Amino acid sequence: MPVIRLSEAIAKVREGGIIQMTATDPGVLHDIPAWCKVHGHKVIEIDEKTDEIILIVEKQ
Repeated sequence: MPVIRLSEAIAKVREGGIIQMTATDPGVLHDIPAWCKVHGHKVIEIDEKTDEIILIVEKQ
């Protein structure tokens, strides 16, 4: 589901726009960077907290 949420959010911002998302599923550590690579976007930051993962993605 996080990839779908990111896809929907990134469609609403202009190139250079920043999306911050929070997830609890550790699968996002692989899925989001892979999705960004395929779609040409950039993962700016990944912050792994105790109970959540915060990802910052830039639309390219």
